[in-house]
Amino acid sequence: MSESSSGVNTSSGSFPKSHSSHYSELSDTHTPLSVEHTPDSGIVATPLPSSRFRFTSWHRLEEHDVRGDQLTCPRVREGPSEDEHSLRDEDIFLRNGRRWRRREDEEQRWEERLQENWENCVELNLSYQDLGDPYQLENFTRILRRLIRVERLQLVDNALQDLSSVRLPRCKSLNLHRNHLMSFSQLPKFPEIQHLCLSENSISSLEELSLLQATSIQSLTLRLNPCEFLEDYRSRVFSCLPKLKVLDGIPKLPEDSVPPKLPASSRLCIIL
Repeated sequence: MSESSSGVNTSSGSFPKSHSSHYSELSDTHTPLSVEHTPDSGIVATPLPSSRFRFTSWHRLEEHDVRGDQLTCPRVREGPSEDEHSLRDEDIFLRNGRRWRRREDEEQRWEERLQENWENCVELNLSYQDLGDPYQLENFTRILRRLIRVERLQLVDNALQDLSSVRLPRCKSLNLHRNHLMSFSQLPKFPEIQHLCLSENSISSLEELSLLQATSIQSLTLRLNPCEFLEDYRSRVFSCLPKLKVLDGIPKLPEDSVPPKLPASSRLCIIL
């Protein structure tokens, strides 16, 4: 079942009566009582006018022209519909081998994806999506691949492990705080990146940091990664990225320009 997207006004005054009647069954089933008494605090809680739409994706609401690029922080985690589940389980075919209901679903899904209009997003926050199902992660990755014009992107706390198949050609600021990335090779392709936050991931080595040399990166955050505790951490990062100006929120210091020390094994003198 899909969940509602945030960032869109779904108050009852925004929809005509015909739309309200269309979702009357949904309202009767899921909307709580008009007045709800809470004995713990004594506060009387009244549901919002948009409560009856909270289980509906914004692109499935009728008679509105809201597109994905107009939403600041949409909720995009969703699972396959019940119809798709039944088709997967039963694998129903017609005589000519076509799944007729699946074909209808695909046509509807194509219209919805056109309405999403992710290609025109310039600034987008897709944080805290709670991607607990492979289908949700697949759908999330599909959306990321459509962000060809995004410049500022927030992907905080999404348990992401590998974004190497994603390309963000215009992205200048990317926040990947609190994910499950283990190396720089798992990052998306972002040739225009300037500000990158990778705090609270699981990056333990700086060996692949050179992958960022071809970018215009100016600030990098690696706080609370295992690599932060490596010897000569700051000097090694600045040595690999000469254009870098800020590391972990601290501007480049004079001592950061000192070349990192060579490993002890390389400083040994071998006498034959």
